[in-house]
Amino acid sequence: MFSRRNRRPLAPGLSAAWEALDAGDVPGALRRLRAAGEDQPLGEVARVVARAAGSAGFDDLADASAALAAAPEDPRALYGFGYACVERGVPYLAVPALREALRRSDGALPVLRELVSAYEDEGRHREAATALARHDSRLQDWPDRYLLVFNAVLAGDLGLARRHHAPLSDPEDARWQPARERQNRMLARAADAERAGPLDLADLRGWQYVMGGTVLGTLSPYGFDAGMNGRYAWLQDTEGQCLRGLLRLRALLTATGVRPASVSLLPDRDSRILGLAAAEVLGLPAEPFAPGRADTVVVAYDLDGVAAHDGGPELIGELFERTAGQVLHAHACCWTDPPAVIPDSVALLHQSVVAPWGEQLRQGADGGVERGPADDRPEAEIAAGITGADPSGDLGDGTGPADGDAEFTAFATAVGGTWLRGDRARVRSAGPVPSSRFA
Repeated sequence: MFSRRNRRPLAPGLSAAWEALDAGDVPGALRRLRAAGEDQPLGEVARVVARAAGSAGFDDLADASAALAAAPEDPRALYGFGYACVERGVPYLAVPALREALRRSDGALPVLRELVSAYEDEGRHREAATALARHDSRLQDWPDRYLLVFNAVLAGDLGLARRHHAPLSDPEDARWQPARERQNRMLARAADAERAGPLDLADLRGWQYVMGGTVLGTLSPYGFDAGMNGRYAWLQDTEGQCLRGLLRLRALLTATGVRPASVSLLPDRDSRILGLAAAEVLGLPAEPFAPGRADTVVVAYDLDGVAAHDGGPELIGELFERTAGQVLHAHACCWTDPPAVIPDSVALLHQSVVAPWGEQLRQGADGGVERGPADDRPEAEIAAGITGADPSGDLGDGTGPADGDAEFTAFATAVGGTWLRGDRARVRSAGPVPSSRFA
């Protein structure tokens, strides 16, 4: 590690990161490294990262950083640093080092693949696809051309994706076959979504369907011109919004001809409340979730809440593989950190949400803001409040596209032929539709 006393002068863009380390603030130092940009001298970046990693007890990253600080032009040191950064969850630090390693190694495929991994973790799919396409003549079908197609789709470039998908051979290694099948389904969904809507870089519903097969029930009516594009940031949910999501679920089932026989209740309180309301809205009996039950709607308020419940990880694993006729509906999904399985239907996308019966913020007696108590009434009583709520929704600020029942039903009808296919593999990327993020 490098101490304040014996370090050499740092580039101006890195001084704030070093000052954060002097104050014992490792996360703050990493944030300042991101803010400094990718044009900083790699050897000096490595010196800062070495000290941060040492303070955090990440010996692998500390060693790789020290090696790069000692030899900032060595391709092996550049690659080792980049690899360690990806493994430790700071891919933005890996990108410039791996780009330089790729240049100095004459395009070595292992380096290229690691660079693509860093780009993917950062959601920089256009750059990943461009890097792969630049080395087109040397790519192997698996994994390289597969990754090119995957990143082209997530960048919103279906033309590029289809050109490279068409000649892609079947994988010789059976471990790649599920990925091949997922990619086939992704492009089939894209064909349906193109018929259903514009599938441009503002078509959130269309791209959610392409990426994971999720039909998005509602769009946020706020902030389209401020970069939200249909997603919520922080949301205090309402009973009316819950009912609107369930009505969209009912419209989706009707439009696609799916006829479930029951609603399956997941074990966490939030999901049981919403599931009881769903049973009333859909006119179906409610029963506790059982693995392998066919022809049922499994209802979650938020799948992260399901995962946090006792036995949640095992339950989530049971939802990964689809059972015949089973529909997984989630009311709310976090788009910045997607759940471990992707639902077939989701009412809304958020960065942070508080359930209507949760500890919502309110104005206190002194005029300030305080957190109110959670609603501890029986689940059935709260569910009755949902089914009796006003589902008309907020008109918002008028900047977004039309999101009425007619538009939603037209989309659901158009994608019915490719809905409910394959597994529910997690898609970490937000895809080609950007949204503003909040710390």
